[in-house]
Amino acid sequence: MQFRTLTSALALTAAAALALAGCSAEDAADASADSITIGYVPSWSDGKTSGFLLKDQFEKLGYDVEMQELTEAAVLYTSLAEGSIDVFSGAWTERTQAEYVAGREDDFEDLGTWYDNGTITLSVPDYVDITSLEELAPSADRFDGKIIGIEPSAGQMKHTEEVGMPAYGLDSEFSLVSSSTAAMLASVSDAVETGDDIVVTSWRPFWANEVYGLRDLEDPKGVMGTPEGIHVLATQGFTERFSDAADYAADFKLNDEAFSTLENAMTNEYEVGEEAEAVDAWIDQHPDAFPGLLAE
Repeated sequence: MQFRTLTSALALTAAAALALAGCSAEDAADASADSITIGYVPSWSDGKTSGFLLKDQFEKLGYDVEMQELTEAAVLYTSLAEGSIDVFSGAWTERTQAEYVAGREDDFEDLGTWYDNGTITLSVPDYVDITSLEELAPSADRFDGKIIGIEPSAGQMKHTEEVGMPAYGLDSEFSLVSSSTAAMLASVSDAVETGDDIVVTSWRPFWANEVYGLRDLEDPKGVMGTPEGIHVLATQGFTERFSDAADYAADFKLNDEAFSTLENAMTNEYEVGEEAEAVDAWIDQHPDAFPGLLAE
């Protein structure tokens, strides 16, 4: 009797433990179902700015949202493909970052394009009297034979070095200097302050074009590429798990004015760690920035 009673007690305890474990797993799954992770590379202000805006909007839809900082594009796209992050909103997948998607398209969901005029350029301050890429090679000495670039992993750097520079004979006259977005901007700031000539990799949309008076060099051969869209890319299965967030992302659009004001505020008016405050202030000032913006 004692053995049978003990056995029954142990069985009941085990059953209760299994039931509790089941509830815990179920609760964890439910919690995970309501949590979205948005990845971004800090120096890529288009992805960071749009990412923090989407964080605000997804939270207003009722989700818990985490922002995950990643070091470079390859790591970010791998994390997205493997599902350790759910969303990346700065995806230039049509051309500039196409290599990170090629061969594993089935790992991603394209939720939509929020900006359709993304361009990569070589730019100079507006006081520089050169207006076209065709004029750069004969004037290499003015720029110390350097084009100041950004992170070496950026798709723009590869395209500039392998396509843009050879097309205009710049590969024999210039070297493309890899650095970081922050270092490139520091070089621009110094040059503008002293009035020195400088040519840099730039893009649109980008707040620095207006702040530093950067002017795109004309590209008569069209080798830097026609405008492309900036996409909200998600890990496979996102729409099934977060249907209303996916629907929101599909309709999410920003024009140049709306984006540049938010990007400038987040980059120059608020500190790192104050991105949510920047978004709140921007929404207060631009409640009609785009149809569907959730202001409350």
